[in-house]
Amino acid sequence: MKKTCIECSEYKNCKDSLASWGFVIIGLIATVAIRLVTVLMHLNPLYAKMAWYIGIAGFLAFFVYKFRINQNRARVIARQNLISKINNQKELTKNDYKTIGAILCGVGSRKERINYFFIFVLSAAALLLAIYMDFLK
Repeated sequence: MKKTCIECSEYKNCKDSLASWGFVIIGLIATVAIRLVTVLMHLNPLYAKMAWYIGIAGFLAFFVYKFRINQNRARVIARQNLISKINNQKELTKNDYKTIGAILCGVGSRKERINYFFIFVLSAAALLLAIYMDFLK
């Protein structure tokens, strides 16, 4: 990882820490569980309910984690008045540039791309499987 990323204020949000990967895994498990509900309803309603609870609890934990990160970023942006500075094309300080770079580092994290990829692929697969089981089977 680049030295500038290690020194940025967002490093804890985009580094490959055990806790951050833990929340990504929780989000992925929740994604799988929710997408399995429709299939499991046809096999065993009890398993479908279990998958629903696991999915909802996992999403709750994952999105609380993501909300906390986004709130921290929003506070930093507001504290440094970055939106106004950029909109009014005011000169940015060295610290402003570091903050903007840190936020961009966090937004472009590998974990985010993995998460969105799995959500997309599993949603498409669940949709196709549900259509098959509900209408074509």
